[in-house]
Amino acid sequence: QVQLVESGGGLVQAGGSLRLSCAASGGIFSWYAMGWFRQFPGKEREFVVAINWRGDNTNYADSVKGRFTISRDNARNTVYLQMNSLKPEDTAVYYCAATSRGTENLRRGASDYWGKGTLVTVSS
Repeated sequence: QVQLVESGGGLVQAGGSLRLSCAASGGIFSWYAMGWFRQFPGKEREFVVAINWRGDNTNYADSVKGRFTISRDNARNTVYLQMNSLKPEDTAVYYCAATSRGTENLRRGASDYWGKGTLVTVSS
């Protein structure tokens, strides 16, 4: 059983940056594609970005391309989401996800494990 714990959320002004972290435990981290999703109030969770187990293949939602960057450190069992040029519409709860089924499946929401989420609030 893999546990995922997100951190790094908070309040930031529009145009600012935040870096989210997701620490994994309980499994072999390098087996899993990792990703981030977000959920707006009253809406379903949506895909943000995924990264394969080696860290050399990424898949971004169009809404965050060029502003967000995912990376992973398999030695530290951690995946990161660097968020730049934040907009008020990025305000959401951000969730970490892990799957053994690859980034394409993760993009479709087929995650084996989910974190509990971290709130990002971007003020205008």
